Amino acid sequence: HVSGRVVEVGAPGRRAPAQIRASALSRCGGARGSPGEPMERPSGSEAERAEGEPEVKKRRLLCVEFASVAKCDPALAQCYLAENDWEMERALNSFFDPPAEDSAADSRPSTPAGPECCVDLTNEETTDSVSSKASTSEGIPQEDGSVFSFITWNVDGLDLNSLQERARGVCSYLTLYSPDVIFLQEVIPPYCSYLKKRASSYEMITGHEEGYFTAIMLKKSRVKFKSQEIIPFPNTKMMRNLLCVYASVSGNELCLMTSHLESTRGHAKERMNQLKMVLKKMQEAPQSATVIFAGDTNLRDHEVTQCGGLPNNILDVWEFLGKPKHCQYTWDTQMNSNLGISAACKLRFDRIFFRTAAESGHIVPQSLDLLGLEKLDCGRFPSDHWGLLCNLDVIL
Repeated sequence: HVSGRVVEVGAPGRRAPAQIRASALSRCGGARGSPGEPMERPSGSEAERAEGEPEVKKRRLLCVEFASVAKCDPALAQCYLAENDWEMERALNSFFDPPAEDSAADSRPSTPAGPECCVDLTNEETTDSVSSKASTSEGIPQEDGSVFSFITWNVDGLDLNSLQERARGVCSYLTLYSPDVIFLQEVIPPYCSYLKKRASSYEMITGHEEGYFTAIMLKKSRVKFKSQEIIPFPNTKMMRNLLCVYASVSGNELCLMTSHLESTRGHAKERMNQLKMVLKKMQEAPQSATVIFAGDTNLRDHEVTQCGGLPNNILDVWEFLGKPKHCQYTWDTQMNSNLGISAACKLRFDRIFFRTAAESGHIVPQSLDLLGLEKLDCGRFPSDHWGLLCNLDVIL
């Protein structure tokens, strides 16, 4: 869901901790020169010639882009970029996940453990990495071949306020539940880089590389990746598409799909057209595969009715499980204060559609629960959406 804010990755607001900024600038010798300039400049006529070089202009643009995404001042952006050979992804990784010596001043007296998480939902030794949980807890139910689990979550990457803390909060949930598959929406490049680093036990497939996009993550130890496909939505005004991943688990073929359908009430017509495309693609998937769509649909119930409802062989998992009240509303401005909306809006934007394999029901949904209901230390929730955790039985 995107509501009440401009869809730009570079909205201002976030500041790096003062200690991190001071440390970074000191390593660079202070904030020298104008924003985006190389750290060392030639003098005289050589400097004048360099001023017009494409490389200088490119670096200035990189500084502007970094400062916009990271919500820091241009001098700090220049420092991080220069330290990382002007490679944007490396610099953003360094900014959003500062070295221990930079963050030490911000943390309580600590042991040599990894970076401090904003919310401790796991054992201390696994708070800094999703992969460590998978490697040290071989006996957890998710590793049982008869159980399959996934999480779908709009992580609200477009809201850069407390982004680092919120990303760590999301990773804490991923560590705690160790799902086999993760469906994400509203991911931005630095968030994607952070997840790749922290969740190294997962393979990440993205629906785009710029702006904001969806992603599907597969646990390497459990889910075998086969191929991927991106279906464009031809009339989208919001960079939306349908991401499809073909994989297998415990010998069962999977067709995994996620999307972030067009947002807001005013784009209902396009959203319904996108829903029709999703359902059509689910119908066209190989009959031998179990098909799972999970994502932020932005749908209102009457819009599904207007589309003619779901096909007979596709079910809404929440409805299939008896419409449990405890996980009905995934976007709830009364309970979730992240957007600061005074009006109470309760909607079931995040939905899971399921089509069983034709041969027989080898995978069956069993339970559904909300995630992200606890506030982090920064005073905000991990996202303006609640996440959904779905557990399924695998009939061996």
